[in-house]
Amino acid sequence: MPVMVSYPGVYIEEVSSGVRTITGVATSIGAFVDFFAQGPMNEATEVLSFADFERQFGGLDARSEASYAIQQFFLNGGSQAYVVRTTTTTNSGTTTPAAAAAIAIQDGSGTTVLTATAASPGAWGNNVRIDVDFATTDPAHLFNLTVTEVGTSNGQQQVLATESFRNLQIDSTQPNDAAAIVNAGSQLIQLTEAANNANKGKRPAMTGSVSKGNPDPTAVAANDTMDVTIGTGTKFTTAGLPVAQTTLAGLASTLQSLIQKADKSLANVTVSVIGSASSTTWLVVKAGTGNPADYLVLGGPLATKVGLDAAAKQNVTQYALGGAAVQAQALPGNPAAQQKGSDGTWDPVNDAAGVTSGILGDQNAKTGLWALLDVDLFNILCLPVTANLPDINASAVATEAESLCTLRRAMYILDVPQQAADRDTVSQVQTWLDANATLRSRNAALYFPRVDIPDPLNNFRLRATPPSGTIAGLYARIDGTRGVWKAPAGTEATLTGVQNLEYKLTDGENGILNPLAINCIRSFPVYGIVNWGARTLMGADQLSDDYKYVPVRRLALFVEESLFRGTQWVVFEPNDEPLWSQIRLNVGAFMHDLFRQGAFQGQTPQQAYFVKCDKDTTTQNDINLGIVNVIVGFAPLKPAEFVVIQIQQIAGQIVT
Repeated sequence: MPVMVSYPGVYIEEVSSGVRTITGVATSIGAFVDFFAQGPMNEATEVLSFADFERQFGGLDARSEASYAIQQFFLNGGSQAYVVRTTTTTNSGTTTPAAAAAIAIQDGSGTTVLTATAASPGAWGNNVRIDVDFATTDPAHLFNLTVTEVGTSNGQQQVLATESFRNLQIDSTQPNDAAAIVNAGSQLIQLTEAANNANKGKRPAMTGSVSKGNPDPTAVAANDTMDVTIGTGTKFTTAGLPVAQTTLAGLASTLQSLIQKADKSLANVTVSVIGSASSTTWLVVKAGTGNPADYLVLGGPLATKVGLDAAAKQNVTQYALGGAAVQAQALPGNPAAQQKGSDGTWDPVNDAAGVTSGILGDQNAKTGLWALLDVDLFNILCLPVTANLPDINASAVATEAESLCTLRRAMYILDVPQQAADRDTVSQVQTWLDANATLRSRNAALYFPRVDIPDPLNNFRLRATPPSGTIAGLYARIDGTRGVWKAPAGTEATLTGVQNLEYKLTDGENGILNPLAINCIRSFPVYGIVNWGARTLMGADQLSDDYKYVPVRRLALFVEESLFRGTQWVVFEPNDEPLWSQIRLNVGAFMHDLFRQGAFQGQTPQQAYFVKCDKDTTTQNDINLGIVNVIVGFAPLKPAEFVVIQIQQIAGQIVT
C-alpha cells in the first residue's frame, strides 16, 4: 500500500515486480505396489535408493515382482520412488492375512508387564530379539531395552539392525514411559502397556541368568565349582576356580572361561557385569546357543556364593518375537503368550482374487494402489504383479491403475499378463491387446517382450521379469540427461542389467507391433539391448490421437502439473488486467525457459508457444463468476520415428 507521508522529505516504498517464478516439477518419480517381505502396510513410503528399499522393505523376494522392478528402476537411472506394501486382508478360502510377530515381556513374578509387537506384519518379525537390563541411572527402578533384528548369511547369524532405549519406566504419565519412547523411535517394534496404567512402577526382568545385586567376588574360594544346565538338559560341572578373585570383572572373565570349557555346547556362553559400582551391579550369564529361548540353571558353590543359584534369577536369554520363549524368572520353561509372524497368502496363481483385492485396495480407505493418493507427486506407476495374474484380474488392476494415473497426471507402464498364455510372442501379445482394447489410454504405455535379468536369490540365473521397472528407470535417466521431451528410446536407451530378452524381434515383426502402439525392446549388435519404441497406448496409427507419443504426453503432463502448482497464488486475486498481465508474465517466462532448453518446435518463441490471458479469454460474465481463463499452447517435438534416406545415382556429365 502507498506510504503514509507526514513530514517533508524523501520516502522509500518497495513495489512488487509481479514476478512469481514457476518451478518445473519432477518428472520421473516412480511408484510401485506389491507384496514385500516387511515395511509399513498400505502406506506410500519414499525410498531414494535400492539400499534404502532393502532397509525398509527387506530387499528382493522371489514372491514379489516389484522388488526386482525396483532394483531395475534404480539400476537404470531412477533416484526417487514411492513403495506401497500390500497383502491380502481377508481370511476366506485359501487366503490368509499377514500377522505381526508378538511376545509378552514379564517381570520376575511371571506377570506380563509389556507386549512387544513387530512394527509391521510379516515373518520378518520372527527375527527380532529384545534384551532387558538394569544398567541405568536408577538401577532400582528404571530399565533399558535393546532391540535387535538378526538374519542369516551363509549359515551364520548376523545383526541387521540394533536400537537401544535407555532409562525407561512403565508409567504413562512420565516422559520416559517405555511405550511412548519406543513407539515414537523404533522401526522394529511397538510396545503395548496394560490399560489404565495398571503396571505402573513394574518393570520386566533382566534377560539372562542374573545374580543377586552387588555380588561379592571375594566370597568365592579357589577350587569352587559351578553346575550348569541349559534349561532342563544335561548338567555340566566346571573345573574348580583356579584362584580366589578380588574384582567382579575378573570373576566374570574367569567364570566365562570355566563354563565354556565345561562342554562344547557351552562354548558361546557369556558372563558380563551389568550396572555400576556406585549403585547396583549384577553378573549376567547368557547361554549363547543361538536359541533365544535357552536359559541357564546354575548351581554349586560358585553359583551359591554370588547369588546365581536361585530359580527366581533365571530368565530367557532373549525375548524372540513370534518364537518359543520361556516365562520370566519364577516359571522357567513355561511358554509365554506370543504370536507367530506370518507373511500371509500372496499367490497370484492360486489366490488371484486375494492378490487382486490387495493391489486394488479401497479408494475411500486409501489402501492398495490408492495409498498413492497421499503422495504429493509421482510420475510413473508400475504394477509388475499383473504379469502373474489371470487376464481378467490383470485387466481389473490395469483399469484402476489408469484411472489413478489420469487423476494424478502420471504415466502407467502396463505389464502384459502371462498366466493364461505365453505373451512373449508377436501373435499372442497382439491378440491380448485386441481383446483388451479398453485399456488403451493416453496415460499408459506397453513394452514387449519381458526382459531377463540375473537373480541373486537363485545363484544369478536369469529370471524373466516384466519390463516396467526397467523402462521406468530408463525414463528417469533420459529425463536427467536430455529432458522429458526426448523419447526414452533409441540407441542411447540401453537397458542396464538386462542380459537377454524372452523374444528376439526382427524388423518385420517390429513393423507389425509398432503401428499397434506396442513398444518393442530390441537387441542390436554394438548397442546391445535397447528400447525401440515411444508410443502411448493411444498411439496406434488408426487412432490418430494427439498424444500418440510418450514424450509428447509426458511433456504435456509436466507442463500441466507445473502450471497447476505454480499458479495457486492467482486464487482470490483481483480479476482484472493487472492480474492477467502478471499471469502472462509468469507463465510466459516458464514456457520461454522450456523453449530455450529445446522442449518445443520452432525457431522463435512465437512459433514454439503462446500464453493468452486477457479480456478475450476472460469475459465479464467469467469475471462475475469468479473465473479467469488462461490458454497455453505449445508445439511439441515429435520423435523422428522413421528415417528415410533417398539415394540416387548422378547422371554422367557432358564436358564442354
